Amino acid sequence: MITRQDDEETPLLQQPVARTPLPWDQFWIILFVQFPDSLVFQTLAPFTPQMIRDIGVTNGDESKVGHYLGILQSSYYMAQAITILYWSQLSDYIGRKPLILTALFTIAVSMFSFGLSKTFIGLVVSRAFCGAFNGSNGIVKSMVMDITDTTNLPKAYGYMPLPWILGAIVGPLVGGSLSQPADRFPEIFGRSELLKTYPYLLPCSVPATLSLVAWLVIYFRFRESVSARVPLLGLIKGWFSRQSDTLNNALTSSGEANSEEVLSKPLSLRASLTPRVLTVTASYVTMAVFYMALNSILPLFYATPIELGGLSLDPPRIGTILSVSGVAHGAFQLLFYAPLHNRFGAGAIHTTGVSSGIPIIILFPVINVLARIYGMGWAVWLCVAAQHVLTTSLMMCNRMATQAAAPNRASLGVTNGIAQMVAAGARIIAPASAASVFSYSIQEGHDAWLVYYFLTVIAFLAVGTSLLLPRDPGKWKDRQ
Repeated sequence: MITRQDDEETPLLQQPVARTPLPWDQFWIILFVQFPDSLVFQTLAPFTPQMIRDIGVTNGDESKVGHYLGILQSSYYMAQAITILYWSQLSDYIGRKPLILTALFTIAVSMFSFGLSKTFIGLVVSRAFCGAFNGSNGIVKSMVMDITDTTNLPKAYGYMPLPWILGAIVGPLVGGSLSQPADRFPEIFGRSELLKTYPYLLPCSVPATLSLVAWLVIYFRFRESVSARVPLLGLIKGWFSRQSDTLNNALTSSGEANSEEVLSKPLSLRASLTPRVLTVTASYVTMAVFYMALNSILPLFYATPIELGGLSLDPPRIGTILSVSGVAHGAFQLLFYAPLHNRFGAGAIHTTGVSSGIPIIILFPVINVLARIYGMGWAVWLCVAAQHVLTTSLMMCNRMATQAAAPNRASLGVTNGIAQMVAAGARIIAPASAASVFSYSIQEGHDAWLVYYFLTVIAFLAVGTSLLLPRDPGKWKDRQ
């Protein structure tokens, strides 16, 4: 068997002779560490609209629920957009492990804080705190690229969505079933004054506790994947003294570093902004905007009364729908992603997946019209099922292109950080704007389909940018 090549002078996506097995002793830890983060989003989704109503910030105006829900969702991404690039870039220097530990501890604290909040400001602060100090999105992607090569990376990415899909299965059940436990299960929780006072603390405590468990696993079992590391104290001293090894010093721009240094050391932000990185970032951003807008609309659409354009579903039923959808997504990713990647290429899969967003949007008004005419019959549920089947293909994104775009292996962190930072900035706009447009469209005298026109424009932008990516990212470097 040909072993993995660690020579930094080897091109990043050179095709080895034999396939390298996945390093499962470390890879399972990377999968596990993503689960708490995924569980947070899916746990909050079923009960957050009701929580906003209970807090009283809307003053009983149902049309304002979507507006405040969008603000709450965007607060996380606003904070993340400011910090995630620096966390990802810092991981190229001090290693991935300390920053993942920081992220997991942040998730635990912020979720306990969210469950104990009694004001809308408290909810926003909790989510913003989580966004600011949770840089795991970009760092985890770099960790996978650190421990794999081009022969096993597609297989690794076939497994990568599983924690998020498992979160999509478990999270809605946790959020939908354990919210307001004193009312739902009075024989078990009816005597708990804590849960009566804080009816959403119990579902929030589940991802918080799991984050602490993941913290222990990372601390004791994960081996640092960055070989050449700089002590944090030395890095800080170098930054203040403007030494050559600081985060903001461009190794290549001054001409003082030779080619070997460039290939073996992390590049500065400016040096990393190559055309390939910008192309991948543009595609990633538009896809992220559409995906987040869609995710913010789905639970809101289900919870909105039928006469106002939704389906009038309660949190437990919403949670069940999202969980069943998660099962389908998990099975598809595990069984079909790697074979489809090998057959059609990452670019073709990505474009096809993004294009499925258009029929997903069309089904929203169709479902509501059917519910108005025939009630919640089999036709409605068939369309709901079709919509979630299409979201399965929507989840397939071009993950290989980021590694192909990286200037060198030592700069994977900053490359992922650039994409995550811009995507987080776009996500600030997506949930708030989509939820606000939805709320505006259901008000009397307004076009009820306005929100779907809005989503369609975003979908076409995502399709357009996906066409800029190559069919095979492994050959991209040869065309530059």
